[in-house]
Amino acid sequence: MPDPAPKPPSPSLPARLRGALAVFREVPGTLRLVWQADRRGAISLGIGTLVGALLPPAMAWVGKLIIDAVVDSARTGREVDRHRVLVLVAVELGLMIVSTAGNRAMGLLRELMRAHLGNLINVRILEKALQLELRHFEDAAVYDKMQNARREASERPLSLVFQVFTIAQNAITLASYAALLVNLSPWSVAVIVAASIPAFIAEARLSRQSFRLNSWRAPESRRLNYLEWILTRDTHVKEVKLFHLGPLILGRYRALFAKFYGEDRRIALARAAWGLGLGLLSLGAFYGCYALVAARAARAEISLGDMALYLTVFRQGQGAFQTILQAIGSMYENALFMSNLFVYLAIPTEGELPRRLPALLAPRGHNNTIEFRDVSFRYPGKEAWALRHVDLTLVPGEKLGLVGENGAGKSTLIKLLLRLYDPTEGAILYGGIDLRDMDPLELRGRIGAVFQDFVSYQFSAGENIGLGHPPELDNQPRIVEAARRGGAQAVIEGLPSKYDTMLGGWFEKGHELSDGQWQKLAVSRAFMREAEVLILDEPTASIDAEAEHELFRRFQELAAERVAIVISHRFSTVRIADRIAVLHGGTIAELGTHRALLAQNGRYAHLFRLQAQGYLD
Repeated sequence: MPDPAPKPPSPSLPARLRGALAVFREVPGTLRLVWQADRRGAISLGIGTLVGALLPPAMAWVGKLIIDAVVDSARTGREVDRHRVLVLVAVELGLMIVSTAGNRAMGLLRELMRAHLGNLINVRILEKALQLELRHFEDAAVYDKMQNARREASERPLSLVFQVFTIAQNAITLASYAALLVNLSPWSVAVIVAASIPAFIAEARLSRQSFRLNSWRAPESRRLNYLEWILTRDTHVKEVKLFHLGPLILGRYRALFAKFYGEDRRIALARAAWGLGLGLLSLGAFYGCYALVAARAARAEISLGDMALYLTVFRQGQGAFQTILQAIGSMYENALFMSNLFVYLAIPTEGELPRRLPALLAPRGHNNTIEFRDVSFRYPGKEAWALRHVDLTLVPGEKLGLVGENGAGKSTLIKLLLRLYDPTEGAILYGGIDLRDMDPLELRGRIGAVFQDFVSYQFSAGENIGLGHPPELDNQPRIVEAARRGGAQAVIEGLPSKYDTMLGGWFEKGHELSDGQWQKLAVSRAFMREAEVLILDEPTASIDAEAEHELFRRFQELAAERVAIVISHRFSTVRIADRIAVLHGGTIAELGTHRALLAQNGRYAHLFRLQAQGYLD
């Protein structure tokens, strides 16, 4: 296993401060998300925050009045003083009822907002994933951004918002406490602030370390998930059992997990140590002030109610200030994670594949010629050319075969035709129009394809075919006809519920198919749409010879007026093509009919004889 990249050096203090200010800029964007998710909930949260902020000072003041009233009543023995005590107790009871009901209501509100906001964030992430192109998914850096955005994305935004409201609530409470304390002991406010600041600094530092750690190890987290995938997927179990890979893979999994645990444990221990030390500092400050106030009460400089008010306000004020600082520290960490979400959502998806506005449209029909004009391409960040100086014309009604070794450029050529990438040099024309001037969705809607790595959807058999043209997903006659064309009709007729049979092993009552049966469904899916261009990428890799013969008989009928491209390592497959292009090193080394290429006695003839010799032996 390769060693991970070295951790980046810790930034300087000015850089940290700039980073902190930049991170807190994520707060307005997060608040906008909450407003978009649940406006009524956001308003209710604001009202509840204001009420919750004013209740503690009010109850502390009423508590002081009760104590003073009790002392006065015991001293005077008057009925009116005893009645005043009962009235004040009733007032405090009312405030406690409001507080209890408010806490319950805020808890309910949090749960409802969590569902609203979590759903909104996940939908935004999935919407962004739909906007990304293949090049994004093939870029490890972009993939890491996606994983960082998905991690805790449903929890972090709401936590950040609650921390903002927590800070506002405790700030209002603290201001009220300060007003109550200023007449008794003005210096107490300064003590509260001074005793709490060190805890904030320590928490902020540890929060940043935690975030940097989680972001830095995103590639390793992906490797951990992949190791888990190997051991839990049905597609891997045969080789895992055969080659006894379990101990090796599990050992690597345990090693990575142990590494993560060690890093997390170090931060957790640091948090515990700092928390204990700074907690003792805060406790010492409280009891120092407690002793001074008790001494003043003993000298009758203040009343017992004043002393009770002072102690209540001082302790709760200190708690409120610490809550504010902790919320700021946690908000900082949550804002760091939110920055991952906003960075992911800001990945540019327009402009990298520019097109004319308004887009040009080739005429609909099966008479559009496709031209590759001196096309060269290399993948982003790569120096080697995947394709170089490709000139090729495909006319309707012609079947073109593509052959070549792995890495020769066959799949890259198809990616360019689908406009998953744009050529680095040269141009591809569809009906005389540059693909860069067409809407990618419009272009792809004209192409039907069966890829070598086709998808086995864990849906019903009918849906597996109908997904080839979603607008007709409920058109049963069209699905049945596509199944007939693709050779999947016999497979479906043998299923328990025919087209309504759930396929795959992921969900309950799923019916598993063989690779060949899945491939027939994939071929039928391509035949679902009335495509102008047909692409078959290793379409017969998993089907038998009889099924292969029947498939190509239907394919020749369907491709009579269309541009058709067949990619295969089987020369029995590409022989049906009208012309065959031999790709080697990203260039077209040979181009011609099967007979002409054999007569040329070049690379194609050499590969054909090697394969034919294998059958003869």
